[in-house]
Amino acid sequence: MQVKAKGKRQKTRGESRKYLDIFRFLTFSVFSKFVLIAFCLLPFASQAQDTIKKPKIGLVLSGGGAKGLAHIGVLKVLEEAGIKIDYIGGTSMGAILGGLYASGYTANQLDSIFNATDYDAVLKDDIPRSSKNFYEKNNNERYALALPFRKFKIGVPAALSKGLYNYNLITRLSHHVRNQRDFTKLPIPFLCIATDIETGEEEVLKNGFLPQAVLASGAFPSLYVPIEINGKYLIDGGILNNFPVAEVKKMGADIIIGVDVQDDLKSRDHLQDATRILVQISNLQMIEQMNKNKLLIDIYIKPDIKDFSIISFEQAPEIIKRGQEAAYLVLHKLQELSSNYKTKQTVTAKKETDSLKIQNITLPELKNYTRAYILGKLRFKNNTTITYRDLKKGIENLNATGNFYGINYTIDAENDQNNIALNLLENPNKTYLKFGLHYDGLYKSGVLVNLSQKKLFFKNDVFSGDIILGDNFRYLVDYHIDNGFYWSIGLKSWYSSFNKNVQTDFNNGLLFSSLNINSINIDYSEFANQVYVQTVLAQKFIAGAGLELKHIKIKSETLQNTQPIFENSYYVDVFGYMKYDSFDNKFFPKEGRYFRGEVQSFLASSNYTGDFSRFSIFKVDMAIAKTFLKKATIILQTEGGFNVGEKTVSVFDFVLGGYGFNTQNNFRHFYGYDFLSLSGNSYVKGAITLNYEVFKNNHINLTANYSNIGEDIFETTKWFSKPQYTGYAIGYGIETAIGPLEVKQTWSPDTGEFQTLFSIGFWF
Repeated sequence: MQVKAKGKRQKTRGESRKYLDIFRFLTFSVFSKFVLIAFCLLPFASQAQDTIKKPKIGLVLSGGGAKGLAHIGVLKVLEEAGIKIDYIGGTSMGAILGGLYASGYTANQLDSIFNATDYDAVLKDDIPRSSKNFYEKNNNERYALALPFRKFKIGVPAALSKGLYNYNLITRLSHHVRNQRDFTKLPIPFLCIATDIETGEEEVLKNGFLPQAVLASGAFPSLYVPIEINGKYLIDGGILNNFPVAEVKKMGADIIIGVDVQDDLKSRDHLQDATRILVQISNLQMIEQMNKNKLLIDIYIKPDIKDFSIISFEQAPEIIKRGQEAAYLVLHKLQELSSNYKTKQTVTAKKETDSLKIQNITLPELKNYTRAYILGKLRFKNNTTITYRDLKKGIENLNATGNFYGINYTIDAENDQNNIALNLLENPNKTYLKFGLHYDGLYKSGVLVNLSQKKLFFKNDVFSGDIILGDNFRYLVDYHIDNGFYWSIGLKSWYSSFNKNVQTDFNNGLLFSSLNINSINIDYSEFANQVYVQTVLAQKFIAGAGLELKHIKIKSETLQNTQPIFENSYYVDVFGYMKYDSFDNKFFPKEGRYFRGEVQSFLASSNYTGDFSRFSIFKVDMAIAKTFLKKATIILQTEGGFNVGEKTVSVFDFVLGGYGFNTQNNFRHFYGYDFLSLSGNSYVKGAITLNYEVFKNNHINLTANYSNIGEDIFETTKWFSKPQYTGYAIGYGIETAIGPLEVKQTWSPDTGEFQTLFSIGFWF
């Protein structure tokens, strides 16, 4: 019994040991799996710890015009502190700078870009003269004042500027993200704020074409026209929300760094004029909203820029510096957020010379203008390669027409091909009243009143009618249909007259010889009607041809015992011309070239004098201007002409002398001689001018001109010989709103005589 009992006890212990081993095995197995799972979950735990240690940082940039350049200084310090920005929101200038920074630019790059910006062009539409066709150049250099006239009421423009310089600049700078329509997928997620002017509602822009969005956010009322996006008419977002803190928090930001560059409310001492009071009123709601937003900001940065205005762009370096100084004041707080993040330059700004391959150009449906007209202004078509400078010029050409009060565009890339979609808002004003005034020594004083009407009968057409009242009545009527790259057609009629003592008898000197005189007082009148066609050649030249009916009458009441009327004939001629003009200024050019070549062939005449036979006139005029030493410009000019035919009509001779009048027929300027003093059926002339802009719009100039003129001078070497006629001039000119004001003292060594010439206002 004892043995059995002992055996039983031993078996029980063995079973216990067995269960213990099983327990140990299970415990070890569970522990091992736990360790394995814990090890696998370690990266996630580490990531969770990272999330706690590195909160998402949002940057909010307020609007403030030129004062917004302080944002660049703040961005420099943020980069220096090693802060990684996870989200950006901005309004107005904050949207522009924030959008570019979000697209990949560094603070130093933005500093370089905005220090090199032409801020005169930022604030107004800078339309180079080269962007205007000859008709538009004539408009801008003929009238001192133009007013829209609609429903018998004088109108005013929607804004001072369309902001096209800004649009072209931002489009070029954001070339690398032109296909990205979701702003949350930019290198830094981004949004901006605009205001729907029709509904008065805030518009949060998180997608679209980046330049269009940020410039809508910055479309300051009355300064820039609203921008239409998806059917909404948008202006400056600062009107409703100049500091979109809540919107950036919704993006996922845990910590907000806010940069405030807007004005505080001013005291009564600073509110002594209407403009400042209006600005204060517009700021009331903005500042109330700002005070609420401040409560949501973790690090608040407010640069000391109270001494600057919203248009103090010329002080950009100092404003940027103030931004840096303000950020350094909170550097210790910024360093607490530092992750030693190094901002790298990942974007290279496109240059104006960089190319764009244009696959397709899309236009909106226009009521008054054809596709050919628009492409003719752009000067490029589908399936062409252009540069960003060409794109800029094309947009400037459209703006120069004055036919669109809103112009912008979007660009999409497809296999290195770009599609441009133009957004054009037609100007509702089609009727204009224009005014000008002028004085010169030939036509004397004149006041110009013009009525212009666009889309009078057809698309692309324009009617312009001038009446000039003063010492001598004149008029000019021009109607043409501009078909861009295709042939355009037009009708023109004018009448001009003057009374003057002249030193030519328009009869090869025969009248002077027979009467033994050397000058005569004449009444000259010219009446002409033209029908013409013209087109664009090589995207630079204008070429045209037409048919003309002209009547010329010359009489003198001072002649005794002779016929007082010595010309009273109608003439029919065909003509052709080619023009090129890239001068940046007609009256005081600094850069550019000019060329005009013409031919006229006279076919028939009523032949008052009885000496008409068919003949032709060829003439050419060319010049080049080049600036050196910043303010000094040299202008070289040459011109000439000759008649071809067995017998020519002396009334169409080239006549030189005087300055400051609108040249017509074959009357040409020449210093040192009085108006209409030198004549001949052929001539050559050269001139060299040195112009110095002593200060803005004020010019001193010196000119020497030389000429050979006479009968058939090109049939011998006479035209290439020592100049027969020489003249010099020293002048002072001022560019004004009514045109140039000029006085010139001229002298010729041939006669030893001095002439003082005055010219006031645009030439017409």
